[in-house]
Amino acid sequence: MKRWRAKALDEGRVRELTARYSCSALEAAILVRRKVVDADALLFHFERDLRYLPGPFRFHAMSAAVDRLRLAHERKEKVLIFGDRDADGISATTLLFEALCAFGLTVCWRVPVADEPYGLSCNAVDEHAAAGGTLIVTVDCGISNRAEIAYARHRGIDVLVIDHHAAPETLPDAIIINAKVPGAGYPHEFLSGCATAWKVVTALRFSTSGWYQRPVVLLHVRPVTGAYTIEAVKMCNMEVVDRLSETVVPRMLLPSHTRLGAFLEGQEVFVWDEQVVRTQLAKVFGGEFPWRFTDVRPRMAAFFPQCERASLLRMKDFSRIGRARSKPMEEIESFINLFITFVQKDTQLYRGAADELQLVAISTLSDLMVLAGENRIMVRYGLQAMNEAPRVGLRELFAIQRLMGKKLGTVEVGWSIVPLINATGRLGCPHRAVELFLMREASQRALQARKMVQLNEQRKKLGRSARALVEPLARASLETYSNRLAVVCSDKIHRGVTGILANCLSEALRVPCVIICIMADGHAVGSLRSARGYHLFSLLDPLADLFSDYGGHAFAAGFSIPSERIPQLLHRMELYAATIEFADESAQECGEFDAELDATQMTRGLLTLVDRFEPYGEGNPPLCFLAKRLKIFSASLFGRTERVHVKLTLDAQVHKWPAIYWGAGEKLAQEFAVGDVVDAVFQVTRNTFQGTCTPQLVIQDLWRSE
Repeated sequence: MKRWRAKALDEGRVRELTARYSCSALEAAILVRRKVVDADALLFHFERDLRYLPGPFRFHAMSAAVDRLRLAHERKEKVLIFGDRDADGISATTLLFEALCAFGLTVCWRVPVADEPYGLSCNAVDEHAAAGGTLIVTVDCGISNRAEIAYARHRGIDVLVIDHHAAPETLPDAIIINAKVPGAGYPHEFLSGCATAWKVVTALRFSTSGWYQRPVVLLHVRPVTGAYTIEAVKMCNMEVVDRLSETVVPRMLLPSHTRLGAFLEGQEVFVWDEQVVRTQLAKVFGGEFPWRFTDVRPRMAAFFPQCERASLLRMKDFSRIGRARSKPMEEIESFINLFITFVQKDTQLYRGAADELQLVAISTLSDLMVLAGENRIMVRYGLQAMNEAPRVGLRELFAIQRLMGKKLGTVEVGWSIVPLINATGRLGCPHRAVELFLMREASQRALQARKMVQLNEQRKKLGRSARALVEPLARASLETYSNRLAVVCSDKIHRGVTGILANCLSEALRVPCVIICIMADGHAVGSLRSARGYHLFSLLDPLADLFSDYGGHAFAAGFSIPSERIPQLLHRMELYAATIEFADESAQECGEFDAELDATQMTRGLLTLVDRFEPYGEGNPPLCFLAKRLKIFSASLFGRTERVHVKLTLDAQVHKWPAIYWGAGEKLAQEFAVGDVVDAVFQVTRNTFQGTCTPQLVIQDLWRSE
């Protein structure tokens, strides 16, 4: 029997969260156990609104990117969007193409097909140059294409790189929007390629408003003991660019003798309640000051009626951002947040979000981005939009997968939709998925969706036959690579399934896995997947001199290499494998659950709690509970081909729960039986059958109670 334990718990933090957020003690305990305790993490757990997302201009290069796209529109330039072949790249290509077309740009798109390499190619540059193109926008690729971008510049083509992969030491000569680039300015590194593209799209939309590149100053005056503190914050594009605070004793200084004079000179100054501010400044400076103000409160009240008569002191008490902070929010901070939200509303910054965040959600889930921070809000919003009004292309995929009318969550999207999109890229035709999302005729989309299902079936067949070939080779390679790495290199592997194989085998063997496909053109491509927390770039970086190109993420990466270098690569991997260390090597295998439930908590209300922690995925696994002394009311075997699974009804006193225990057929009657009283570790899910949705438990482990 697997050993289980509750995650560590700080009771003091539980009480603090319960009081501050008015949440249940159970929810607070789970948050503490999952280490969701700092201000930002709590904000993104409790809040759903897009206004809490960091603004796109947190990227220091965003204005340059926007200005280059606006120049392309002004000059009527031809623009090429160059994407990637996976679900992230396909989603990003679709989103960016639709947005740039709507903006009025002349745009075409391209993704690598057949055996074309990952990333921008010189061939694509030549074709775009021949068509008279002068701007290329790479999306979900480009950061490692320094040579190809240099070639594009040589051909007179500018390049805008929108990417999210790890940045090399030497960056390409391009405008770069990538949160992983040192000094990029963006607070969250783990955006998908499509999410990064969406940031560019929102910034471009913002640039059509009167607020773009419009510097303003927010001014606030507050009394302190025997003096007044005057705070001024300079903002542009919804970002703070400068600020000062000056405390002045009344009638001791002229305005020109303070730092305020130079700071406010020539600026558009916004205040909250002009009459109050003027009265306070008159007390400070004796009635004379040279500044003109715009009272922003009446304009904000059009969007937020509670602003109409409230002071900033009162408004900061309403602040949901302030609630997440350990220290009270200052009035000027409340003013900044209100102003940013006002500008977002005034510019309709997120007006395309219902369609666009569906693509962002797919990309985030497919690329295994951490579901923390703003990714939670974007994915949650995208999933809600899919449930309410699925966008063009997704509607057809939902229909063919029989998902219409069901509540869609990360599991349904990740298991039923993402593989269909990825299959097109793995079999060399990612353009089919992009076309599906862009087709106008519903009949054409339905036909394209059927083709994608067929491709996925073909991909599964290839994967099964390839695994039969590769798994014995991978196991045999362990001895060569110090039992710390599995490596398989073959010309009999289809390049489209190398990533899937590496993923499956890394899970099965519990070591990082490298699958290399040797192609007929003299090159080879490799896919790597990690295990036990190992950072793949610790392996790839020392081998960089051998690769034509490499990149990816800490736990999923890839490379291309001339075939003649493979013997050298394998030899150096063999030497390096002996040095690989795993963070969890000495740890005993022990499962952890989020909370132990008593009988009074085993109600349908658990679904509400489970929903509050959605979306689930990377970095946020489904909630896992322990309940003791449940009586097995009924038990039966089931399965499509073999009856290897168990269907149970568990009596929790307050409620009888249907439950599924996958692969536990052999345990029935041996380890548990009808009438037994058992302890169970489980997840809570929904089961939809013939249009009826019922809660059920998915058993992770079960044993007779002591």
